[in-house]
Amino acid sequence: MLAIIRLITGKRTAWAVLLGTVIAVGLLFALLPANESEDFPAAGLPETSQAAQVTELLSKFPSADQTAAIVVWSRDGDDLTMADRTAITAAAENLGAASIAPRAATPQFSDDGRAALSVMPLEALGATTDIEKTATDIRSTASAGLPGGLTAYVTGPVGFQADITNAFAGADFRLLLVTVVVVAVLLIVTYRSPVLWIVPLAVVGLADGLAGKVAGALAEPLGFVLDASISGILSVLVFGAGTNYALLLVARYREELLHTENRNVAMRTAVTSAGPAIAASGGTVALSLATLVFAELAGNRALGIACAIGVLIAIGFALLVLPAALVVCGRGLFWPFIPRAAAESAPVRTGFWTRLGRGVSRHPAIVTIVSVLAIGSLAFGLNGAAVGLSQADQLLGKPESVVAQGIVDASFSAGLTSQTVVLAPDAASADAVAVALQTTGVSSAVAGENAGGLTRIDVTLDSEPGSDDTFATIAELRTDLADTSGAVSQSIVGGIDATALDTKSSAERDQALILPLILGVVFLILALLLRSLVAPVLLIATVLGTFFASLGASNLIFQNLLGFKAFDTNVVLFAFLFLVALGVDYNIFLTTRAREEARRYGTREGMVRALSSTGAVITSAGILIAAVFAVLGVLPVVALTQIGVIVCIGVLLDTLVVRTVLVPALVFLVDDRFWWPSKPVTTREFPIVSETVPTTAERV
Repeated sequence: MLAIIRLITGKRTAWAVLLGTVIAVGLLFALLPANESEDFPAAGLPETSQAAQVTELLSKFPSADQTAAIVVWSRDGDDLTMADRTAITAAAENLGAASIAPRAATPQFSDDGRAALSVMPLEALGATTDIEKTATDIRSTASAGLPGGLTAYVTGPVGFQADITNAFAGADFRLLLVTVVVVAVLLIVTYRSPVLWIVPLAVVGLADGLAGKVAGALAEPLGFVLDASISGILSVLVFGAGTNYALLLVARYREELLHTENRNVAMRTAVTSAGPAIAASGGTVALSLATLVFAELAGNRALGIACAIGVLIAIGFALLVLPAALVVCGRGLFWPFIPRAAAESAPVRTGFWTRLGRGVSRHPAIVTIVSVLAIGSLAFGLNGAAVGLSQADQLLGKPESVVAQGIVDASFSAGLTSQTVVLAPDAASADAVAVALQTTGVSSAVAGENAGGLTRIDVTLDSEPGSDDTFATIAELRTDLADTSGAVSQSIVGGIDATALDTKSSAERDQALILPLILGVVFLILALLLRSLVAPVLLIATVLGTFFASLGASNLIFQNLLGFKAFDTNVVLFAFLFLVALGVDYNIFLTTRAREEARRYGTREGMVRALSSTGAVITSAGILIAAVFAVLGVLPVVALTQIGVIVCIGVLLDTLVVRTVLVPALVFLVDDRFWWPSKPVTTREFPIVSETVPTTAERV
């Protein structure tokens, strides 16, 4: 290991490391196969799911290659005129001419006389090849010749798919651009240098590009699919984590430059000192992400694998490429605040973080109680929280398909645009229809085509697609069919809403399994790193408090300000993963330095000095990664916005309150017992004084 450190920090070998990196990355970009990511997330249900089984069986039916667009006409809530009805009928005939089933396009007028609806069956392959063009063409046909004030909307499978595709259109570039700008601005503010920020940003940017390329190349061999949402989270995580590690390394490097004239020696010491903390922090994040391989949902597994790859690459660039780049550039990179080796007799002063640490050390019990009460009060915001959004609530703003769904909900049966499918044995199809019609919440059930000994029964529900009422109806329908004697009990229920229900159930199962695994990984790494059993328990307790507090605060924002009715299905799991993993980052940065200082000054003074040394960099890193995750809000997808807001609030709370106040207070309360069963060997070679040499950030 020492040989590697000497290699990347040597006067000549650092240049070789940079040149080798450029060549290696260039070859990887040229040789690794390209990956065609999906435009929008797929369900990825396990084979045991009824919805997945129905989807598989329907591929053998004659209509397997069909999809549908639903066109809705409305006069913004006013009654349709006779001229409107005439124009709608003419437009529906034109839609029928472009459909594979012209009669199906015959318009249906609502009982309240305020809306009309037409179903347009389409050949699936042709319709989805360019889904946005398909939706645009249908809208143009449906809008031709309409009287003023009458508007045509496209919804249904084609409409929602077009809106989701449009939401992710250009997402990679837009997200990357905003992320780079945010990181650049925050690095400039942090370093107060017009040039220093360029090096870490360039290194992290290169790591991000390579991470996306490697994850895409491994997708097919490892059996996972990348979609736009996973790619977006991957990019944000690599930029956030990579910049975090860069901040820690640069801070330690600058600190060492104040003690030695030789920048190569300074970097060698910085990598030796900060490297283990960076490796442990990144390893914790990567291992936490890797627990997602045990998830039922393929999307969760894909996110875990892709992001774990990204974090490992970020660690490698932070510990191998960034040190070499900083050494090559020299001290001038820090201009105009160039660090110079200080004389031993340099005057000392007390910085903000030292004063804060000593203030907390005088009243640790009061600080602990106040902090816990504050965090607990935020957690009460979870009262009334719900999980699971309907299809219409999953996109921000008012996309066309959502507006049209609202019109259908008001004037027709809410479930009309989202068919539920029952597959029953041919001999029991009539009985299955009868059972479906007797189920509460079912408005119609019609037997249709058959294949492979099964009959397809299209069921329409009364409730809004993706709502709790719809899920309750599907669950009851499944129970009723299973409890019926004979062949009817072999019937299975699928369709869009059944897929959403099974996705929610699998997500709950994943959450129940993955959350304890993540906590186990974090506990094990902290125990090994700190050689303590008490410290991991206390640190994990603070992370859990941060998690629940951020959920509670976010729930208040979502329901009262942003109008989100609930958390999206996977948001809680992903928020827990990122908050716990990133929270452990800051725990490791602080406590490893505290253990190092405790060997010379004891636990209490060691924590004060650790806070003095790391407080500024942890705060800067927390603000940066909070801002980077907030960037997810630029995409008009509720789930990504929720993840961004929760992680942003959680990281800020973690860095500004928990890591800088609560954790030191807990250490002061338990003192040396914090390290039990081990105990740092305290040499106390130097007297404990009330003032310390200022940290790098405090000097600047």
